[in-house]
Amino acid sequence: MTTYPIHTVETAPEGSRPALQRLNDALGLVPNLAATMANAPSLISTFVAAFGQLGGAGFTDGERQVLLLSNAVANRCAWAVAFHSTLALAQGVPAAEVEAIRRGGLPGDPRLAALSATTRALIDKRGHLDDADVKTFTAGGFDEMRLLDVVTGLAVSTMANYTGNLADPPLEPPFQAQAWHDGY
Repeated sequence: MTTYPIHTVETAPEGSRPALQRLNDALGLVPNLAATMANAPSLISTFVAAFGQLGGAGFTDGERQVLLLSNAVANRCAWAVAFHSTLALAQGVPAAEVEAIRRGGLPGDPRLAALSATTRALIDKRGHLDDADVKTFTAGGFDEMRLLDVVTGLAVSTMANYTGNLADPPLEPPFQAQAWHDGY
């Protein structure tokens, strides 16, 4: 396994410090995954900028976490699954819905199921959705234009999930209750 330093705002390369500071200001901490991403200023800066744009994508905070959790499970990133499970629960996503996604299934809520299924279809089909996939998404109550916002979520998740899989940073105590292993 490759080993990467886990940086603080102070120890990160100069080009990574502003992005880490933004995360620290927003979250009250610099997550280990982001602190690992800081080894590449281009990666952490792009990640933080894209993540900031995801907030205006027309999804609720809970829906955003369902999207990101679905991606983390599809990409088999244990750190991100624990992180987004924790945040989804904190945003009011019912535990049963979070658990369904963590097990590779779909939430029972039709809107969340449509979002989760669509994000997984985009990953599995490399963006080549068919009419049935689009209908699944719109049947959940989403406007077809929100598919482009799902792409933004996928881009953000890919940066985090691939880094997490490559570097395997330690899971912080606040997220350990939601620890996850591939194959659950």
